[in-house]
Amino acid sequence: MASSTVENYLKAALLHEQAHGGIVPMGALVEALAVVPGTVTTMVKAMAAQGLLAHEARQGVRLTPVGRALALGVLRKHRLVETFLVRTLKMDWSEVHDEAEALEHAVSDRVLARMDEFLDHPTTDPHGDPIPDAEGRIADTARQATLETCAANKPLRVARILDQSPDFLAYAQDCGLKPGARVKVLQRDAAGGVVRCETKPGQELTLGLPAAAKIVVGAAA
Repeated sequence: MASSTVENYLKAALLHEQAHGGIVPMGALVEALAVVPGTVTTMVKAMAAQGLLAHEARQGVRLTPVGRALALGVLRKHRLVETFLVRTLKMDWSEVHDEAEALEHAVSDRVLARMDEFLDHPTTDPHGDPIPDAEGRIADTARQATLETCAANKPLRVARILDQSPDFLAYAQDCGLKPGARVKVLQRDAAGGVVRCETKPGQELTLGLPAAAKIVVGAAA
């Protein structure tokens, strides 16, 4: 069984790869894990020796098939735990990340399977992040549009919130932009750096482009 530290490295590498593609720079692991570069170098070499990462000198790392499978398992635990905490224990969606960070290393596969069944096999967590299934399959999110890039004057729904800091989640909730909410971009002003949206008939909202880029949208059902 992998240690919690190994699992954290694998998950950080997977999340960076999903967001940016390609090789994962060592600096990205330093930032994600809040450790010094020397610690990352030592850990990466050890994980490469275990066959979990492929280390390319002066470039970064790639997940091996074994490492990817383990990383997807950790991510599945994290997102199912977040979903359980919000749906069942009624915790606020802005406070479950840290709890899930701890519990993802402690939940057994047996408990996770019962949790998944109890929740009726959710495919996304409360923030809209896709949950890997039991076989390690996960939805491709590489080409998702955001309120910064989507088509205007088209009914859409909020699919995912990329910035999951408590402050931004509170902001998204106050704006009525939680996953599942309907939204339509009325006007995008690149020079002014804002997007004007309609969240309900007759109810408009103006977002800065940086905030709009953190809100993924999809076709309205």
